[in-house]
Amino acid sequence: MQNIHNSAIIEKGAVIGDNVEIGAYSFVSANAKIANGVKILQGAQIHGDTEIGEQSTVFYNAVVGSIPQDLKYHGEKVKLVIGKRNRIREFTFLNPGTQNGGGITSIGDNNLIMGYVHIAHDCIIGNNNIFANAVTLAGHVEVGNNAVIGGMTPVHQFVKIGDFAMIGGASAVAQDIPPYCLAEGNRAVVKSLNLVGLRRNVKREEIDLLKKAFKEIFLSDKGISQGAKEQFETAENEKVKNLCNFIINTKRGIPFERKKSK
Repeated sequence: MQNIHNSAIIEKGAVIGDNVEIGAYSFVSANAKIANGVKILQGAQIHGDTEIGEQSTVFYNAVVGSIPQDLKYHGEKVKLVIGKRNRIREFTFLNPGTQNGGGITSIGDNNLIMGYVHIAHDCIIGNNNIFANAVTLAGHVEVGNNAVIGGMTPVHQFVKIGDFAMIGGASAVAQDIPPYCLAEGNRAVVKSLNLVGLRRNVKREEIDLLKKAFKEIFLSDKGISQGAKEQFETAENEKVKNLCNFIINTKRGIPFERKKSK
């Protein structure tokens, strides 16, 4: 059973699952695949080769899957894959990949993508993330799982943001933000662990281990990279290893401003 408004435009070839709702004046392209239980609300547009997973909702006037904003794009076959139970709010703008980035933009499950968010070409987004209003991700950005990015925050191309990271609103992110960390500012720098997010999701013993590792990596005189390598060699906890490995393998660097002693 489907609930499709008679003013909606569904191009021939589109695959529409069961219990799908498509609102007035919305558009679904011929190459789109809409899974069971998806809601596409009034005025939303689904373009190109776009897949939307079960129980996701695309809110009013969102534009999903239109061609990437990349001057190197010349009509190649590219794709946008969106997982299950995502909430894509009003006036969001999500692009597919490009040939140079593997051709796919991928968004996982259970993400809240608030109004006016832009997720550009070739981004790789995990699960359970929150992008507040007017977050803008440039091309090739990677975001792990359970991250929160505050409103009005632009993220530079090729930046990586780790699991459980928290980025304050109106920041400008130009370098990689490690997992479990809180960053803010223009330009954004790592300030501390994201203790609020960790306490909601991680055991106390693991938080204590992350606190110890953070101190050795960021607050010692060894330097961030050397501190991470030393901690990785002795760590037994997977989250500590994840933190260290992210820092060791960063390509854009980790922004951290050591407080000057008075």
